[in-house]
Formats: sequence, structure tokens, C-alpha cells
Amino acid sequence: MTAPELMIWSMATGAIGAVVLVGLTDLAINRSTAAAQGVVYHFSALVFVFVLSGLPLAVWPRIDPFSIQLVQVLIGPVSSALGNYWMRDWLGARKRDRVMNMGLSVAAVLCVAAGLTALTLPQQHQLPVAAATCLVDIGVVLWLTVRATLLGDRLALGIAAGCLLMFPAVGGLYVMAMGVYDFSAALQAVFALCAVLCMAVIGSMLWQRNRQERRARRNDPVASQFDPVTKAFSSVTLIQKLLKAQRRRQRTRRHGAILALMVFDTEPLAAQAGQHGLNEMFIHLAARLHREVGVVNTVGRYYDRCFIALLETVHSPTDLRTVGLRVAARCRRPIEVTSTSGEEIRIQADIGVGIVHLSDARRDVDDLLHDAQQVAEAARAFRSRAAILDPQRGQVVPVEHAKLGARWQSLRTHAHSTGR
Repeated sequence: MTAPELMIWSMATGAIGAVVLVGLTDLAINRSTAAAQGVVYHFSALVFVFVLSGLPLAVWPRIDPFSIQLVQVLIGPVSSALGNYWMRDWLGARKRDRVMNMGLSVAAVLCVAAGLTALTLPQQHQLPVAAATCLVDIGVVLWLTVRATLLGDRLALGIAAGCLLMFPAVGGLYVMAMGVYDFSAALQAVFALCAVLCMAVIGSMLWQRNRQERRARRNDPVASQFDPVTKAFSSVTLIQKLLKAQRRRQRTRRHGAILALMVFDTEPLAAQAGQHGLNEMFIHLAARLHREVGVVNTVGRYYDRCFIALLETVHSPTDLRTVGLRVAARCRRPIEVTSTSGEEIRIQADIGVGIVHLSDARRDVDDLLHDAQQVAEAARAFRSRAAILDPQRGQVVPVEHAKLGARWQSLRTHAHSTGR
């Protein structure tokens, strides 16, 4: 390794190390699982660049070549597997898209299997197999992040951009490690720059996603597009997001749903806990709703006693029943608030959960919101406090008794035949 090459890769590993330090700082401040996952992922990327660039042999000439070869073969597939597995949470794959969730899970398992298999091959074939595994995996992640972008996740576009930068960085490093081509210092500088930019972009996207998660859990201060009390989306922003979602559904033809959470008879609670205590209750309800539907789904405060959640992807009738019952059960639990006298008291909200299945992408958003509120009001009469408009009976029924299965495939077929 020449002096310019040593300088290039030392600067690259130092820059990626700075990304790791930023992640460690965020972890020390927020102490979240997502922040810890981000630190581990970026540290594995740091080891990947450090080992494949040839820096260990340049810095410590007496190091065991077999140990370096072992790390070079395993670090790529292991790093890819960790990224794939945790990417499911970062993209909200389990709540958003079955293909995305399955693709990332299978890719993670295959990466580990390919890395272990590579160790059983002759030495000259080990690095090529590891390289092919990583490059194919990057392509899969790129496809799935673009898919998430089309489903309305803006942050996924940044991760897709990071994947594009990852292609030349990973490919160039593996070619250097295999020694099949002697790149010029200028070209190595391009590979190093791509590696640094890739980690910086992905790190920025993960930090923003983690901030969204913290906002849903802690109700952090946010911009004016959010409700000042609950930090859910404001009614104006909520309607804008619903309109965009309806336009996306005309392209994707996916099943979706609108869930309305309404709170009734707040006057006795206000007399008991005061306005401050009532606001605390609304804050807790918004946070509980957001946790149940997932941070990737839109949650807004339509007006003071009504929250709306947009479920952009619903895979089966079971999903609707499950989310409706879980939201109702969680939001009916007692909430600790501070009363007007300063004492901690427990109050219970009188709630109703209404679900409207989105089977027509061209239906007016105002009508959908009106129907969801009516269903939520009717849910007060049911034991579960969760209701849905049964398409077979044409009436509001408890969500656990709705017979959606027979209608589900016909709705999908109708949507495809009409081009929705």
C-alpha cells in the first residue's frame, strides 16, 4: 500500500469512525434499542472498510494473514445480515408490507448461510462468494427500500440512496482485497468517498427514524404541522396525508383502512382532573394509538376528541380485527394524570374505535372520515368498543364478529378489474 493509498483509507475509516461516535453519543443520550442497533451496524461497516482496504497489513505487517482472510470473508455477510434484520424495524416492514418483511428476513438468513458456506470453499473462492453475497443483498435492499418509498416512506428514499453509494464502495473494496486489479489512488479515493457518504446518509436516515420513534413514545416537541398538545399530526396535515395516500392507492391497488379513536363524555373527567389532566390523557391516548398501529403509519388529531390512524397496507381481515381490538384494549386501560390539586389520580377514557376498510381509492376523504367517526360512535354499544362496517351485512358490527373473509378477495378482484 502506497503512502497516498494509506492516507485515503485512513481518512475514510476515520470518517466512518466519526459516524460511529455520533451514534454512541445518541445512544448515551437516548438509550434506545434502535440507537444501539445503529451503532453496531456502523461499527461493522467500519471493520468492513478497515479490513478489506488492506490497512491491517499496512499498519501491522506481522499480523496473521489467515486471521485477516477469515475476517474479510465473514464481515461482509454478517454486516449485511445485521442490516437486513434490523432494517425490518427501521422500515416498519412487519406493520407495512409482507413482501418487505419476508424479503429482509430471508435475505438476512441467506447472508449468514452464504458467509459460513464460503469458509468451507477453497481459499481462492472464499472472497468472491462473499462479494457476490453482499452485492446481491445490496440489490435486494435497494429494491425493498424503493418499494417502501412508493408506499409513502420518505426516509426510505435516503436509505435507497445509501445503497446506490454502497455498490461501488463494496465492489471496489472486494476487488482490492482479492488483488485481481490494481486500482489507481484516484479511483480508490472514489471508493472511499462512496463508503463514507453511504454511512453518513444511512446514519442520518436512521437517526431521523429513531427520532420519529422517540416522538411517538415521549411526545417530544415538534413543528407546527403537529398538534401542540399530543404531538400527533394536526388535522390539516392529516387530511393532506390521507389525500396523498388515496392517490398512492390508485397506483398500488392495496387494501388499507382508516381507524378512528373517539373519546366521549370528557366533562366528568375534566371536572375530576382539570384541563391539564385531560390534556395528559389525550397525550397518552395518542401515544398508545401510535404504538399499536406502528410509527410508519400516520396518526393525527382530527379534532379534540377524535384521533385518526391511516393503515396504508392491510394484508388480511385478521389484521383489521387484531389492530382494532388491540387499540381498544390498550386505550381503555386506566391512565395516571395529575389532578387540579396536584395529586396523581387514575382515570379511564370512554372510547370507541371505528374502522373503515378502504376498498375504493377514488372515494372522498371527507366521506371516509365521517364514516369512521360514525362507526366509532356505534362501537360504544359493543363490549369490545371496536367496530367495523361489515360489507356483507351493510351495518356496523363488533370488529371481532365481522365477516370480511368472503368479501376480501372480491374487493381485490374488483379493484384490479377497474384499474384502481
